[in-house]
Amino acid sequence: MDDKNGLHVAPLLLIGFGSEMVIDLIPPLEAAGYAVKLGTPADLASGQWRLVISAPAIPGLGGMELLAALHAPGLVSPPGLLVVGTVWQLASAGATADAIGAQWLTWPFEPQALIQSVQAMLRDPTPRLAPSLEPVAPLPEPLLALLNEDRFLELVAEERDEQRAGRSPGESFVVALRLDEFERYRERLAPGSRKGLWRQVVELVELDALADQKVAQGESGDLLLLWPSSSRRQAARQLQAISSRIATHYFELQGQSMQFSPVIGYSSVPRSADAAEALGHAREALSQARLRLDLQPTLYRSRPTAKPGSGRPAREPSVLTAFLGRLRQKNALLIQYVFTMVLGLVIPFLVYWGLGSVGFDISSGVYIFVVVYLVLTTLGIWAEGFLALKRVDPPGEPATPYPPATAIIAAYLPNEAPIIEDTIRAFLRVQYPGHLQIILAYNTPHFMPEIEERLMQIAREHPRFVPMRVRKSTSKAQNVNAALPYATGEFMAVFDADHEPDPDSFRRAWRWLSHGADVVQGHCFIRNGAASWVARMVAVEFEQIYAVNHPGRARLHGFGIFGGSNGYWRSGLLRELRMHGFMLTEDIDSSMRAVVRGRRIVSDLYLVSRELAPETLSALTQQRLRWAQGWLQVSMRWIIPALRSRSLSVRQKLGMMYLLALREAYPWVSMQILPLIAYWAVEAGSLSRINWVIPLFVVTTLFTLSTGPGQILFVYKLADPQIKKHTSWFWFFVVVSILFYAGLKNAWGRIAHLKEALGETTWVVTTRTKT
Repeated sequence: MDDKNGLHVAPLLLIGFGSEMVIDLIPPLEAAGYAVKLGTPADLASGQWRLVISAPAIPGLGGMELLAALHAPGLVSPPGLLVVGTVWQLASAGATADAIGAQWLTWPFEPQALIQSVQAMLRDPTPRLAPSLEPVAPLPEPLLALLNEDRFLELVAEERDEQRAGRSPGESFVVALRLDEFERYRERLAPGSRKGLWRQVVELVELDALADQKVAQGESGDLLLLWPSSSRRQAARQLQAISSRIATHYFELQGQSMQFSPVIGYSSVPRSADAAEALGHAREALSQARLRLDLQPTLYRSRPTAKPGSGRPAREPSVLTAFLGRLRQKNALLIQYVFTMVLGLVIPFLVYWGLGSVGFDISSGVYIFVVVYLVLTTLGIWAEGFLALKRVDPPGEPATPYPPATAIIAAYLPNEAPIIEDTIRAFLRVQYPGHLQIILAYNTPHFMPEIEERLMQIAREHPRFVPMRVRKSTSKAQNVNAALPYATGEFMAVFDADHEPDPDSFRRAWRWLSHGADVVQGHCFIRNGAASWVARMVAVEFEQIYAVNHPGRARLHGFGIFGGSNGYWRSGLLRELRMHGFMLTEDIDSSMRAVVRGRRIVSDLYLVSRELAPETLSALTQQRLRWAQGWLQVSMRWIIPALRSRSLSVRQKLGMMYLLALREAYPWVSMQILPLIAYWAVEAGSLSRINWVIPLFVVTTLFTLSTGPGQILFVYKLADPQIKKHTSWFWFFVVVSILFYAGLKNAWGRIAHLKEALGETTWVVTTRTKT
């Protein structure tokens, strides 16, 4: 086949481009009749390519010097090379491009310029070895001029005066931006390299910039922005878009392709005393954002100031007041339980009775609603069980060879010091054909010389193990986010500090990921079930969660969930989403953000990792209260975006309704049958006068009660053999669930709702015991 210029239409190989450039490259090339393949340098040996179109640097593989190696003498017919990139990418890689005779095309470009460049190179593919090459397209002038800090402060002062005088609409903000990893080697770079990097950042920022926005190079090594906006919400949305764009972009730095974690703080201009204070506030907010590294821009919020006269000594509380305060603090959980029971039982009864006494009886309608709700919930539970019975394995072989992988273990060292060495040894025993990097990202309030020195000794013996203390961290999310810049794997696995994965777990996970999955959630198996009756109960419950609920729900609703540990992520997706430390269940939050974007999470029953269960009821209560409150936060935050998402099917949206709405209401709705019966008994004169043999009541009651035994049958069928051999544990779980545990879990859910309403969001660390 020939094109209109008489040229043979040869296949074109595209290497190293992100999605933002691919959508500009492929359509015009295909419209011109060219066959296009997205590939890697390894594809050069598998086909006869007349032309390679490449980015200035291949993500994860280095700079232009790698492209020079593609013209090695071993290739029978070296293809022509067209390098497409931004102005600053090409400026950074220009010397190497000249040396190998590559031709340039700056992006963005007109489609016709791309076609003309391709046609010209196909006519004459011989590399031009001229000492200097001119770009095909002229270099555009940057939209935003890079100012110095003094001039920037003058403009901020002018903007503040305009806004305070009411001559400027909306609200302006001073923004401070840093690239966190860049600080490690900033001083070792030439000034030209540092300036080139910041210009690349400016290119990404100016995609959202308006004419009245200003940018400056800060004296503290940060980038400063004067950002007029219509509202705080709009400014937060724009800065979030910039943060995500920078985090997913590959920057060119001295011929290497690198990614950075942007850290953004901002403050209001008109609410500040002067320009210097506005900048100081933005930098203070930036320092707070650096602690989290979750890509969330942080707005400076002023601390409450003391009222005049508040410096007077506080009055000593009376003996009675102090006693009542201690009593309330000691029995807070019991008080909250009683309060939720009043809300769930007494208040509804009074409502039914009060409305009925004035001739407006709503009890029948409420009863029908409760019955329908319980039937739908029961149907969902049974459907999950039956769907979980079908074994689903990943493809037998990976689609591509095993790449480098990274395991990130998050730990709170004082709590997990007794078990951490056993955990590390378990990871060192993992059998993986590629390079497996193991990062222990831990925080500790004080130096622990004995255990930390042993960790360093393990690192000296095993160079692939990296112990990393995350200073000032207060959460698992901060630990994971801090480890991401150091991770070298093409995929990453996140674990809690008590997990010991199966030796073949990383191989099995890559078989899923290489065939299209974005996240794989494995089976978390309790290894200390014999430690106490609580651990024994949790061991069976975890089989219910990970062997039945997770796989069944993923097949029923069309999406899975990352449960916080034994989860395997594509590195680019985890770097893009991060973990949000302000969420109590940051794992479920990251799951929702992935699913709402259309990413695929699969659940694998046979991808096993062993962990420790809480061994006391108090430890279990603290853990489950945090889980329940975290789920509530996720539900409130994501139910509306999930229903509006264009990436989700109708089936997935119904699944979101079931998971986020119906599940949250269950602890309250399921108990409404009690106030209804109490109201009917009052109306009838006694319980004995109620007609209990109502077909609807009998059928729905039996159907709802069937879920307990049915679930245990599914769990026993699918449980891990190490749990299944303890048959008595399953009978014990049935009895305990009937007597109190099912009701206790509903009580935890109701108390968690109350805690969220009261603003109690304290993270209580789950106690670990070395067993």
